[in-house]
Amino acid sequence: MNPENIPGRSRGIYLLPNLFTTGALFAGFYAIVAAVDGRYETSVVAIFIAMILDGLDGRVARLTHTQSQFGAEYDSLSDMVSFGVAPALAMYLWAFPSLGRLGLFAAFVHTAGAALRLARFNTQIETADKRYFQGLPSPAAAAILAGFIWISLEHDYEVDTIKFLAIALTIGTGLLMVSNFRYSSFKQIDLKGKVPFVVAISVMVVVGFVMAEAQTMLFLLFLGYAISGPAITLVQRKRMLQDRKN
Repeated sequence: MNPENIPGRSRGIYLLPNLFTTGALFAGFYAIVAAVDGRYETSVVAIFIAMILDGLDGRVARLTHTQSQFGAEYDSLSDMVSFGVAPALAMYLWAFPSLGRLGLFAAFVHTAGAALRLARFNTQIETADKRYFQGLPSPAAAAILAGFIWISLEHDYEVDTIKFLAIALTIGTGLLMVSNFRYSSFKQIDLKGKVPFVVAISVMVVVGFVMAEAQTMLFLLFLGYAISGPAITLVQRKRMLQDRKN
C-alpha cells in the first residue's frame, strides 16, 4: 500500500527529492529571467544546471525510497518550465525577433511538444517499457537548443546567418518530443556492477572531451541522442518485418 494512502497518516511531502526538484525549477526560472535580460549564456548554463538537478531528484527518490505521486507531478511541472518554456523563450528572444510569426510558431511548437510529451509520459508511466522512452525526452530537447545557442555565442556566429537553422532545430525538437520514436532510457545499465577497465578509461576520456569543449560536445552528444531515436525505431521495425517473413 502506498504510504500516502494509509488512513490516519499525516499528509506531507518528502523533503529531500523535492529539494532537488525545486532547485531545477529555480534554475529554469532563472534561465527565463536571464534570457529576458539578454544574458543568453547565463540562461543556457542555467538550463544545463536544471538538467543535472532533474536527473538527481529521481535517483535520490529511488535510493531513499521516497517516491510519491506528488513528487512525480511536481517534477513534470518543473520540467515544463525548465525544458519547455525556458529554452523556447531563450531561442525566441535570441534568434527569432526578426522572423515575426514564424519565430513565434517555432518557439510554441517546442513548448507545446514538451507539454504533450510530459502529459503522455505521466499517463503511460505504469505500462511503458522501462528500457525506452517514447519520444525525445524534454531535457534532451532543451539541451539541443541550449547547446546551439551556447556554441553560437562562443564562436560569435551572426544570428542572421543561422536563424533558419535555429528554426529547424526548434521545430524539430518539438516534433521529436511528441513522436513515436523510441529512445534508450539507459535504465538497464547497472551502475553498481563491475565493468572492464577499458570502459572506465572510455568514460574518463568522454568526460575530458566534454569538459574541454563543453558547448560543442554537449550539443553534439544530445543531437546524436535525438538522431538515435529514429535510427533505433527503424532498425527494430526492420527486424520485425524480417521475423514476419521468416
